Amino acid sequence: MSNDSVSKTFLVAALLCIVCSVIVSSSAISLRADQERNKLLDKKQNILSAAGLFEEGGDIEKIFSDNIEARLVNLATGEYDTSIVASDYDQRKAAKDPSSSKVIEGDVAGIGRRANLAPVYLVKNGGNVERFILPVHGKGLWSTLYGFLAVDVDFNTIKALSFYEHAETPGLGGEVDNPKWKALWDGKKIYGEDGRPRINVIKGKVDTSKADAVYKVDGLSGATITARGVGNMLQYWLSDDAYGKFIENRKLTGF
Repeated sequence: MSNDSVSKTFLVAALLCIVCSVIVSSSAISLRADQERNKLLDKKQNILSAAGLFEEGGDIEKIFSDNIEARLVNLATGEYDTSIVASDYDQRKAAKDPSSSKVIEGDVAGIGRRANLAPVYLVKNGGNVERFILPVHGKGLWSTLYGFLAVDVDFNTIKALSFYEHAETPGLGGEVDNPKWKALWDGKKIYGEDGRPRINVIKGKVDTSKADAVYKVDGLSGATITARGVGNMLQYWLSDDAYGKFIENRKLTGF
């Protein structure tokens, strides 16, 4: 076959594509275990950050195992569930299965369904619980934002809010990762006198001279939809349809 023939050109191109596909596929398979380990490690790092325990260069696995206890909560009852090991539970997978999830009515968070069980992380110091980390997620502008909300043991004071996965626009909705904006959440209150979630992200700056400023966080310039999504997400996950019953039970019976 002539080196200049169209047939040989297509043959060489096809063989090259096959070889490259095999190499890429083999690499992806061989690296999958490492990718899963790194993903889990990154998640633990974000939990430690929300807990105020992350140390640059520290042993994440050791700090996590020494200070964090993962448990599962039945959101319908608000009680702990021990039927599944918390570390083996995949909340996203469970949310896609009708047998282990429910359709959300009045879905302000924009997530469609939520799993029947949800993880919580108890931050401990010498056996005493110092704060709780609640995984939260909800729709922004371009993506679903996944993060961790840290609350004090009074279950009414926010200690931190951080996101570990989203695809919002850098410089706009992506400012949810800005340390200055994240710092605004520390000390904000969750529930009003009627027991309903009041925490929200407003448009513009919070007027700190007003009494309700403690329930409000500054908006994100040029990212109104993302900011509204963060507020709606918290309104849902702190309601009785999500972590609300768990929070009430813990106030009554302890941790």
